[in-house]
Amino acid sequence: MTNTVDVNLINGIALAFEGDAVYSMYIRRHLIFKGQTKPNQLHRLATHYVSAKAQAMLINAMLEEGLLTTKEEEIYKRGRNANSNTKAKNTDIVTYKMSTGFEAVMGYLHMTEQRERLKELIDWCIKKVEE
Repeated sequence: MTNTVDVNLINGIALAFEGDAVYSMYIRRHLIFKGQTKPNQLHRLATHYVSAKAQAMLINAMLEEGLLTTKEEEIYKRGRNANSNTKAKNTDIVTYKMSTGFEAVMGYLHMTEQRERLKELIDWCIKKVEE
């Protein structure tokens, strides 16, 4: 598929939209490969990784550990600061905005085809959640 849009110009909400799907897919695959196969159990377990609260905690830890590149931090801030017309469900606005920033980074890495980096960060997230 040829890309006619400069990924660097895509707004934070659109990047987060992509990142949400990508991160969810990686997490679902991880849980299934761990032997989880019951749908309701999968959904419940997935929330430990993909909830706004979990993602905010993960991005916070990434920032504290200096895990992100300058560009990734820039993308995080673009996602976090983007004006979203949706309201945060089950969480406060700060947590919601942080998780949007987290998803924007995932979306950016996926859209720029930085698969190794994406996998590296997601593997780090999985390890962090499972500690």
